[in-house]
Amino acid sequence: MKIIDVVAAPGLTGFYFDDQQAIKQDAEEDGFAYLGQTRTPGFGSIRQKGESLSILLRLDDGQVAWGDCAAVQYSGAGGRDPLFLARDFKPLVEREIRELLLGRDLTSFRELTREVNSHQVGGRPLHLALQYGISQALLDAVACSRKKQMVEVLLEEYDLPRPGKGVPIFAQTGDDRYTNVDKMIIKEVDVLPHGLINNVKKKLGARGEKLIEYIQWIKGRIEKIGKEGYQPIFHFDVYGTIGIAFGDNMQAMRDYLLQVEEAAAPYKVRVEGPMDAGNKRDQIEQLARLTSLLNHEGSRLELVADEWCNTLQDIKDFVRAGAGHMMQIKTPDLGGVENTVEAVLHCRENGVGAYQGGTCNETDRSARVCVHTALAARPQQMLAKPGMGVDEGLMIVQNEMNRTLTLLERGKQSG
Repeated sequence: MKIIDVVAAPGLTGFYFDDQQAIKQDAEEDGFAYLGQTRTPGFGSIRQKGESLSILLRLDDGQVAWGDCAAVQYSGAGGRDPLFLARDFKPLVEREIRELLLGRDLTSFRELTREVNSHQVGGRPLHLALQYGISQALLDAVACSRKKQMVEVLLEEYDLPRPGKGVPIFAQTGDDRYTNVDKMIIKEVDVLPHGLINNVKKKLGARGEKLIEYIQWIKGRIEKIGKEGYQPIFHFDVYGTIGIAFGDNMQAMRDYLLQVEEAAAPYKVRVEGPMDAGNKRDQIEQLARLTSLLNHEGSRLELVADEWCNTLQDIKDFVRAGAGHMMQIKTPDLGGVENTVEAVLHCRENGVGAYQGGTCNETDRSARVCVHTALAARPQQMLAKPGMGVDEGLMIVQNEMNRTLTLLERGKQSG
């Protein structure tokens, strides 16, 4: 089977692009918008609409395979690629990418994506959002050619065992940190709540007291409205605010994290991005040291690497240094989805937790493709996405997972 045409269609994502630096510096909230000066290059406003670009591959048997290019909410921050605006990239797809893919045989997903990832324009690699969407489309195309599910293509090409159960799903609240927790408890989400702790004064507290209060409130809600035996894992993304609040003092951060662990007990707790050192080298050094300090205390709290841990090589470097107990594998930041699979497998092989994340600023299509990569590679958890409403992202990811597993089981029985 061959590709006979390549078309690009602009679209919306499930959330927005946000200027993280401006928000950290106390940008003024005005309803759902932010007022003030942008801080990250490329932003026209602190919060602006999220954009996607669908890559549509017409195949010679009449089928259409597709994927969605999307970039993270906090584009341009923490060493990430800049904003991805559809109008800037649609002509490139329909000119250069079309020429690259026309007439190609759909024999090997990994070979095709490797070639796309190595393609350069003006001496520079493709924007990672482009690599992300094109790889989704190619995975779908190869699956169409083999008349199989996308997960089956990955299992075959990576020689992986068939999954027998789903991957735990992690939901995030966004700024609606209370109502959305109730939604998660009612729907028995495996991992919760994220919390969007991205400002010291408003959300963490000068000495971290606001987060402690929030943890205690969550425990109270589980006790009041949760079903008997419901035991989720707590996971908070603090966007470097612990480092800001405690002046990057390692002992003070360690002591505070031990308080967080105590407050969350008996629930297991993960804290993502405790500090932001401003560059990859220092981030690895500081996170590795804090990880070691917690380990020395016998703590079960798990630190999750996020800022400056973006690409497949970054993840390998953080893992090698022992910088964190778990890596967030932010799927759009890794480019091609094959890199997501390889990142999860690398973490597993080295005894480090793998969180297949991404962003609220993705699409329903990219989220569904990510279910297939997760079922193949088996991270400890995957993100419910897109959006910040909980219900929509959870529905998309959970239902795709259930459908895929059901078909795999039926195929096994009939085979």
